[in-house]
Amino acid sequence: MGTAPLVEQKSIPLFKVFIPESVLEPLREVLFSGIVTEGEQTREFERRLGEYLDTPRTLALNACTHALQLALRLAGVGPGDEVISSPMTCVATNSPVLAAGASIRWADIDPQTGNIDPQAIERAITPKSKAILYVHWAGDPAPIDEINAVARAHGLKVIEDAAHAFGAEYGGRKLGSHSDFVCFSFQAIKHMTTVDGGALCCKSEEDYRRGKTLRWFGIDREARREELFWDYNIQEYGYKYHMNNVTAAIGIEQLKHVDRTLAAHRRNGAFYLQALQDVPKLAHLRRSPKAKAAFWVFTMLVEGREAFVTKLKAQGITTSIVHVRNDAYDAFKAFRRRLPGVDAFASRYISIPCGWWVTEDDAQRIAEIIRQGW
Repeated sequence: MGTAPLVEQKSIPLFKVFIPESVLEPLREVLFSGIVTEGEQTREFERRLGEYLDTPRTLALNACTHALQLALRLAGVGPGDEVISSPMTCVATNSPVLAAGASIRWADIDPQTGNIDPQAIERAITPKSKAILYVHWAGDPAPIDEINAVARAHGLKVIEDAAHAFGAEYGGRKLGSHSDFVCFSFQAIKHMTTVDGGALCCKSEEDYRRGKTLRWFGIDREARREELFWDYNIQEYGYKYHMNNVTAAIGIEQLKHVDRTLAAHRRNGAFYLQALQDVPKLAHLRRSPKAKAAFWVFTMLVEGREAFVTKLKAQGITTSIVHVRNDAYDAFKAFRRRLPGVDAFASRYISIPCGWWVTEDDAQRIAEIIRQGW
């Protein structure tokens, strides 16, 4: 009697790049137009992005890391200053602080959410504090109102790292206009990609105008005299942070699809919240009723994490912690301090696939495997 052939299980990645086929013709037009740097497509993408976010003071840039660095510059952060931040994020959040010559003062997180704790921010403030910088973990908005209230009380600027949270909402509004500065990422594995890219949203017109100049060497391109294009004055040094027409052309097409992409992420996130209730050794993150998460990934707290990861890997399901707590790196060793909330979260959190490529059947299969235990 023969043995039944093994049925190979479908592999489900944690991340997958979404590129619509509709980008091909716009890309061809740009690539052979003779103008591939910042130009018409960049301005059009910037305009459409601002409309989507309902934040007209939006700057298209070549990376979210540069958006963060530009925000710190606009916030007046420099040598001798302190920036209050959380180590529970991508290293790209906190590296710009060191690049600005400033120090980091870690604030603890809420171990039930992964997001920075407003009360911990208050305790971390010193006379050297200049700004608060924080990520929206996995696309779930942090308590923005409470954080901004602390900032106002102490005269601090607020910078949101919304790299995980494109399209997320707080208080009925998309992220982008709640704080002094909001930074987005269009890197390959985000909800919407331009291959690489980012954006900075500014609350004040003054910051927006200055940021527009600083992103391109300190030159105000809109104010240049076309007949004498060298006839301008650089009042302060700037950067080469602008987006180009090639990536902007991709972004224009991506904006046509991003609502469907977000809907799929949210569908899977909502399913997991329901299907994985009351599973032994598993706890969901606590979520604010003010927030509508973007579910970049789906993060849970589990006991026996190594066994959990091994169990899902054997079934072809990729899991990851995604980001290592930044205070574990030697680059940040000078700022280490006791953070019990980070300790509790970092020892248990794990993320599972939640994106547009995860079908309803895939999500059902993942949930069934988890419910079986590990």
